[in-house]
Amino acid sequence: MTIRARSCALLLPPPLCLLALLHAPAWAACDDPPARRVNWLYCDKQGADLTGADLREAVLTRTNLANAKLAGARLSGADLGRAMLNNADFTGAALRGARLVSAQLERAVFVDASMTGARLERAVLTGANLGQADLSDAQLYQADLGGADLTGTNLSKATLTQADLTDAKLANAMLGDAVLSRAVLEDAVLTGANLRGARLDGANLLGVDFTGADLGTATLADARIDGARFADAKLDSTIWVDRRRCRPGSVGECR
Repeated sequence: MTIRARSCALLLPPPLCLLALLHAPAWAACDDPPARRVNWLYCDKQGADLTGADLREAVLTRTNLANAKLAGARLSGADLGRAMLNNADFTGAALRGARLVSAQLERAVFVDASMTGARLERAVLTGANLGQADLSDAQLYQADLGGADLTGTNLSKATLTQADLTDAKLANAMLGDAVLSRAVLEDAVLTGANLRGARLDGANLLGVDFTGADLGTATLADARIDGARFADAKLDSTIWVDRRRCRPGSVGECR
């Protein structure tokens, strides 16, 4: 069995695997060394050491990179859609504009990674560590970030509509102008976070800790806030759950 076939068998049911192999581009070469625009479609690179590798614009769709070492790697513009990336280490990696749609990223590490404009729609990032990463303008529609560590992460202008952030750690995170409409943040920690201008309309904010957070001009219309804590939180001109606008200078409660 070829490397490509073994990787396909790991990622897909037999009928879909056969179909994928029949239609896979002939130029996908799993034995090619890491390089810009390399094509590793369906390849098995599990546990590979790709520290600092140049994989810009690479085709890594459905590639198995579980447990791979990608610290400092250059992956801007790469396509990692539906790739298997559980426990992969992307510390300090560059993934600007990378495509990780529906990728499996459980417990992956993205500390200090540059991910501006990255696409992570429906990606599974449960337990992932994205501390201090730059995810500004990133697309995280319906992404699963349950239990993820996003301490100090830059999510400015990111789209997190319907994302699951249950139990996520977002202390001191930057979420200015982020879209979190109908997102689930139950029991998440957002102490000291900057949510100025963020959209949280219809979000599940049960038990969220907003202590010291800046929610000025944010929108919480129809959000569920039972058990949420707003001690010392800035609510300057915030649109509250009942759609009334908080008075300028409101702190701790909407007045």
